[in-house]
Amino acid sequence: MADRSLRGTGLGAKSFEDEAGVEFAARQEVGYDCPRQHHFTMVFSAEADIPALWECPRCGGESLRSDGERPEAKEEKPVRTHWDMLRERRSIAELEELLAERLTLLRAGELGSTAFTRSARPSKKTA
Repeated sequence: MADRSLRGTGLGAKSFEDEAGVEFAARQEVGYDCPRQHHFTMVFSAEADIPALWECPRCGGESLRSDGERPEAKEEKPVRTHWDMLRERRSIAELEELLAERLTLLRAGELGSTAFTRSARPSKKTA
C-alpha cells in the first residue's frame, strides 16, 4: 500500500503543471453599459471582432459598448405578401382575364365547392 504515490489526490481534478514559461494570447477588456445602469466588462482576444451589443449578465437586456460604438443598422426587407408574389408573375390585365374566365365557369356550374357537386349526384343507397 505504501507504493502508491498518488494516494489522496483526485486524478484529473488537479494539475501538477505550473504556468512558468507559458505565453498567453493577447487579450483586451471591453466595457458594456446596460440601459438599467449595470456596467460589466468582457475579455476578448486582441484579434477578435468585438460585438457592439452584448446581453447583460444581470438582467438580460441588450447592453451597448462603453466606448460609444453603435451597432450597424441592418437593412430589413419588407414582408412579401401573397398579393406581392402574385403581382411578380402576372399583370393586372392577366388577373382580370383569369377572374372573368373563372366567374364564367362558376356561373355555368362547372366550378364550385364539393358541397354543390355532391348534392348533384344521385345517391347510391339501396333499400
